[in-house]
Amino acid sequence: MKISLTQKYNVPGPRYTSYPTVPYWKETDFTLEKWTASFQKSFLESNTQNGISLYIHLPFCESMCTFCGCNKRITKNHSVEEIYIDAVLKEWKLYCELLPEKPLIKEIHLGGGTPTFFSISNLENLINGIFKLADKAENYEFSFEGHPNNTTYEQLKKLYDLGFRRVSFGVQDYAEKVQKAIHRIQPFHNVAKVTFWAKEIGYTSIGHDIIFGLPFQTLENIVDTIEKTNSLKPDRLAFYSYAHVPWIKGNGQRGFNEENLPKDAEKRMLYEIGKTLLSANGYHEVGMDHFALPSDSLFQSAHNGKMHRNFMGYSASKTQLMIGLGVSSISDSWYSFAQNTKNLEEYYQILESNQLPVVKGHILNDEDLIIRKHILNLTCELETSWNQDSLYFKELPEVLLALKEIENDELIVIEENKIKITEAGRPFVRNICMAFDLHLKRKSPETNLFSMTV
Repeated sequence: MKISLTQKYNVPGPRYTSYPTVPYWKETDFTLEKWTASFQKSFLESNTQNGISLYIHLPFCESMCTFCGCNKRITKNHSVEEIYIDAVLKEWKLYCELLPEKPLIKEIHLGGGTPTFFSISNLENLINGIFKLADKAENYEFSFEGHPNNTTYEQLKKLYDLGFRRVSFGVQDYAEKVQKAIHRIQPFHNVAKVTFWAKEIGYTSIGHDIIFGLPFQTLENIVDTIEKTNSLKPDRLAFYSYAHVPWIKGNGQRGFNEENLPKDAEKRMLYEIGKTLLSANGYHEVGMDHFALPSDSLFQSAHNGKMHRNFMGYSASKTQLMIGLGVSSISDSWYSFAQNTKNLEEYYQILESNQLPVVKGHILNDEDLIIRKHILNLTCELETSWNQDSLYFKELPEVLLALKEIENDELIVIEENKIKITEAGRPFVRNICMAFDLHLKRKSPETNLFSMTV
């Protein structure tokens, strides 16, 4: 019996928000001193040209969503806000003390957790505290994630006044049965309300996040969710596969049984129908699992070959240096990665000793930097080439041999010095990237590490 391409290529694989991926970081070669030297070097190379990015992790949520794999702390005690903001600003001060000049900030992204867990005054104190030690770069872009159930008009207005022009709201699915399974009860009315508020205030890029492959999710659910989404006309959409990795995320992803999850062809059909409906309403697919209207900066960036991908996901602009602030945040100097402790109490404790709360990382070697560029090209531009000596690596013939079957399935076109991903190959970008992933090829994981690719 002939198997489908979905069945054939639906294997565990990384999402490639970085290369090397976190499980393959060589932590024994990493030190805080090496990280400090790396981000200082990157800062000198990039600050005056493009500025830097900040990712700020705000981990608190009032309730647990069982689909979520983010680092979070569940609490309804809002007295935790000020302590945490003070800690983040102390971490930022420690970084700034290591910089030779005042940083220019091109991008800020507030992620979570639930950034809108925080009060207006504490969000204002956070951003004002950042800019006591920094300036805004030209054409800066500030964004945050908002929970439709608790984002207020006043929060949206205050963040707009502070320079934020992009907001993304987590939708996931509008079906009540699905929402109950993932513990995210969120009526359409709440999403519509915050979307209209953001438009009224003047946000130029409003995003919705939708997930396919959730427990109990049906074709009718996806059609209903997409039709409701189309009625609100957000500027961009993340429409991505549910990552079922309970071995990493613990009991939070064990609130339903495996048989409740749509699989293989059924799951892929959810995406294909959603994609068709989005395309019919003027959305264009960009990168992996993202859609945007032609007026949105992400579409324009993709169209002009300037889209970037990092731990924050896809970005319309690129900065060489991204500093991650807050518990579990990851920083990226291009030459190295560094991750803060995931434990909130340890995060506070390390900062009390006036040390950066970095606990692990990876220093990229020359090979890593070449492969990283190829994987970025594939995930952002859907093609890569080695027509420059700086992009050639000795294992390339083996990689091309490994890609032969993918080429035979018409998912890519291999030319003399270039690979292009076809339209049919878009759902399999992660599989194509895996052929370039030399760390993965040299040491296949012995235990579950990654979600399924399709």
